[in-house]
Amino acid sequence: MGQEGRDWNWTSGSGESVRIGYVNPNGQRCCGHRGIRGTDHGQYAYKVECIKCGYVYGANGTDMHERQCPQCGGGAPGIPNWKT
Repeated sequence: MGQEGRDWNWTSGSGESVRIGYVNPNGQRCCGHRGIRGTDHGQYAYKVECIKCGYVYGANGTDMHERQCPQCGGGAPGIPNWKT
């Protein structure tokens, strides 16, 4: 897992795609959330790590199942909220 935020406490979401360790079909690993709200209604900001290139970014829980890496996979930019 990426080193940024490693000393923070992370929590899994309630669905399969937002559980810590889940890797979606595009190689994006869910690293959990810290209870900080995302940019989508009622969502948390999750830390996501690309297992292909190691890029770490934020995403809403509703996007986790289909996210693509913004660095190497042509995905949308991540949200900054996960670091707050």
